[in-house]
Amino acid sequence: MANILDIKRRIRSVINTRQITKAMKMVSAAKLRRAQDRALAARPYAQMLTNVLKSLVSRAEIYDPETGEPRHPLLAQRPEQNVLLIVVTGDKGLAGAFNTNILKAAMQFLGEKSGKNIEIQTVGRKGRDFLRRRFPMAEPRTAESAIAARITIIGERVGVFNKVDHALATEVAERVIERYAKEEIDAVYLIYNEFKSVIQQRLVVERVLPIVEIGKTQQQVARELTQKEKEEAQKAAISAGVGMRSTEGREIDSVAAKFATAPVDYIYEQSPGELFNDLLPKYVGIQIFHALLESVAAEHAARMTAMESATNNATDMIDSLTLAMNRARQAKITKEIIEIVSGAAAAQ
Repeated sequence: MANILDIKRRIRSVINTRQITKAMKMVSAAKLRRAQDRALAARPYAQMLTNVLKSLVSRAEIYDPETGEPRHPLLAQRPEQNVLLIVVTGDKGLAGAFNTNILKAAMQFLGEKSGKNIEIQTVGRKGRDFLRRRFPMAEPRTAESAIAARITIIGERVGVFNKVDHALATEVAERVIERYAKEEIDAVYLIYNEFKSVIQQRLVVERVLPIVEIGKTQQQVARELTQKEKEEAQKAAISAGVGMRSTEGREIDSVAAKFATAPVDYIYEQSPGELFNDLLPKYVGIQIFHALLESVAAEHAARMTAMESATNNATDMIDSLTLAMNRARQAKITKEIIEIVSGAAAAQ
């Protein structure tokens, strides 16, 4: 049986660990609230931009009437031979299976696209470290230099989730748009965690380019939360005082959605075609910005749930060690009593 002093040391160690995990849970809960607020604050702009583009589609000739080819390069669809994959993970661990699930989906995507030239842009330290150990770093390839089918990492972004700003998404989007317009890449995919509420999250693979229909995302759900994970997330949210209301279906979004469908002939300062060509790249940028904001919120929610489970496990371990310590103490007392009684009997 273990020594009582050793058990006491283990109990103190687990108590300290429980204090740390509980503090991390509360920190993640506070960051989650701020991340939710930022995601909600960015939605009216994204919604109105989408609706303006929808309105412009009905007023501008975005396709050539003779050939049927799109006038804007971002609408052009080509056979996928050169693919760009943007993988959004977290910078830190201790978030359960958050990063692992994203990387599994990325590896599955690479397996499905075997035989094609795939370039990877990582956002987040965890994804960067994982993929760098498996694939080489390389400069972006042009159409002339793409000789053999291979997988390479062309860029990385780390330490950006402390404060996600629109400038970062715009910078990434501009580079992607430039390469797509030059036909260096044929498709752009984005893997991230979509966040609606604490108990409504899903891992999605979204095709950003080419744009098929304004306002309709080309998503493929890779994984959703299981019922057990939803229950654990709900318990963590309740204990941390975090709201579980979904970010969808707000009144402000429904009001903005009426812009594109309203029977009104809007007067634009420039021609609808010029406005459409100028706003379409911003639409790609807001999609990437939206993915970054939701990924940050999903990471904090996953870490809050993981730390809640760790705190509960620490409590169970303390109870188990306390019981073992009491048993060891009782056995020691019993042994001492037996020795005293045996000594007294021998003395007689």
